[in-house]
Amino acid sequence: MMSIKKATRISLVDQVATQMEQLIETGTWPVGEKIPPEMELMVEFDVSRNTLREAVRALVHAGLLETKQGSGTIVRSSSSLGAAIHRHIERANLFETLEVRLALEREAAQKAAERRNDQDIKILQESMKKCWDAAKNSDHIQFIEADILFHKAVVQASHNQMLIDLYEHITDALNTSVQDLTMLRAPLDYEKEIHQELYEAILAQDTDQAVKNVNSYMDELKRTLTNKKGSHIWGEMQQY
Repeated sequence: MMSIKKATRISLVDQVATQMEQLIETGTWPVGEKIPPEMELMVEFDVSRNTLREAVRALVHAGLLETKQGSGTIVRSSSSLGAAIHRHIERANLFETLEVRLALEREAAQKAAERRNDQDIKILQESMKKCWDAAKNSDHIQFIEADILFHKAVVQASHNQMLIDLYEHITDALNTSVQDLTMLRAPLDYEKEIHQELYEAILAQDTDQAVKNVNSYMDELKRTLTNKKGSHIWGEMQQY
């Protein structure tokens, strides 16, 4: 567990805010959980109540923390990048955001085909098997979870940390919409075929085919959105 250092220099607010941000980023303070009580933190950081409250306000402004009346202060996001992306997505057109996500997947698929290693292939196989099992049992909820794991595994195989971070934050922010879209889309057997084809392209290190598979996935998603104009997702797209 990360230890808290006593603030000793002039900019105490910045020091405390930086340490609190590190506690959030390392998972010591998990997303969704309340941070320790104010008095406890004052002692840990060896600072005054005003200094601590200014540091908390700075992180609230950055989107990392959220103060709720009667509930205390909770961790809202694991990084300032994630918080910024969440705020932007809340105001953005859903269709455009999904296009950005799929553009990242396309780049990731190409890099994964170039750079994947044996461990990446093993993880892809495991997540793909979970998709197959869910499709076989017509379990949409389990399939959605496995589907997210599979696509994240593809991005992880790119071995580009910036790409991984961006995709992680965008996917987390779109979690509910992605689940709804999967429920609206084609039968799960078709989804399973998409995974199989992308996996085989990455295994064969065929970058062109990997990109082609993601483009096919993107085209299918666009058709789904266009054909489901009566759904609440279409309504979300049109309200901007």
